[in-house]
Amino acid sequence: QVQLVESGGGLVQPGGSLRLSCAASGFTFSTYAMSWYRQAPGKERDLVAAVTSGGGSTNYADSVKGRFTISRDNAKNTLYLQMNSLKPEDTAVYYCKVAMATRFGLANYWGQGTQVTVSS
Repeated sequence: QVQLVESGGGLVQPGGSLRLSCAASGFTFSTYAMSWYRQAPGKERDLVAAVTSGGGSTNYADSVKGRFTISRDNAKNTLYLQMNSLKPEDTAVYYCKVAMATRFGLANYWGQGTQVTVSS
């Protein structure tokens, strides 16, 4: 079955960096677009960044453009999110997601999330 396992979160000071990873299994990773979302306490889960199956095209939320970079290693079935110049407002649980077409419609698969806390 589809499994997504995030790692790399933690506590970091403002201006610091973190690299999140999402290890994927149970599907042909290289054929699916992937994305990162985040959810802060009391807020909705929002798209942070997305990347096409081959990694050639990316898009970002305006709030993270120029600071975050999404990438993937299809040989390792792993998705990454490099986060630089972190701000307190980046504090959230970060999730990776894959969407798959099924006979019942589009199905979203999520990891368990990794906590990122930006604080001095």
